[in-house]
Amino acid sequence: MLLPHFAVRKLASTPASALGGTIVLMFLLLALFGPLIAPYGLNEQLYDEARQPPSAAHWFGTDHLGRDVFSRVVLGTRDVLALAGLGTLLAVLSGASLGLLSGYLGGWFDEILMRFFDSLLALPAMLLALLLLGTLGPSASSILLVIAVVYTPIVARVARSVVLAVKSKAYVEAARIQGESLARILFREILPAVLPALAVEASLRFSYAIFLVASLGFLGVGVQPPSPNWGLMVSEARQHVSQLPWMMVYPAGAIALLVIGVNLLADGLKRVIMGNDYL
Repeated sequence: MLLPHFAVRKLASTPASALGGTIVLMFLLLALFGPLIAPYGLNEQLYDEARQPPSAAHWFGTDHLGRDVFSRVVLGTRDVLALAGLGTLLAVLSGASLGLLSGYLGGWFDEILMRFFDSLLALPAMLLALLLLGTLGPSASSILLVIAVVYTPIVARVARSVVLAVKSKAYVEAARIQGESLARILFREILPAVLPALAVEASLRFSYAIFLVASLGFLGVGVQPPSPNWGLMVSEARQHVSQLPWMMVYPAGAIALLVIGVNLLADGLKRVIMGNDYL
């Protein structure tokens, strides 16, 4: 759902939200135009310039293999945003669909589905992700599936809570009496009322997904070398942190900056939407 112009102005008028939006936009531009911005290739090795500190020639320095850290951080943006974004999209689509269906139908279907989701939520997200990756094996498609499985129950519960509040409304009852199909009632009559809460929840899940992708890369169970995944870069830098601290500082800083930006933007979005500024 696109925000009206005045809602966008409302977000931009708040310093924290404007800062968050600027940070997120900056990383989106890096993801789109990274190959044009990065001065060196993903795994281009400059043997004579290995272990160089930050300088005019190498803004973030070079690593122990002679790779330009700035180029790898820039090129890694697309990897992180793509995995976190697509995984969050899958979680929101599946969670919203199941939440709509469960909340509207109720009965045994709702009870069984919610108890199953409770069992998933009883496990910490990282533990559940590690269990799934241990079964599926490390790959980009496995990470997408893991993000979807980990966050679908949370999104479904948010959607279900809104459905329970609106399914007894007069316009929903009228649609049911008129004989409209289940799909039409769910996605035409009820879904518009769920979208504001979903927008806020999606932005929050996106923030957590970024951290999850980086954490899995750090633990070595996510994407594998020579991927420029920021978490993997931080993991590779651990052995050289005393001699080459910039190898760890810049990818870790990129993770922190992006998560902060998304959280600031999500907080602003929550204030605008839940504050009934345009509902």
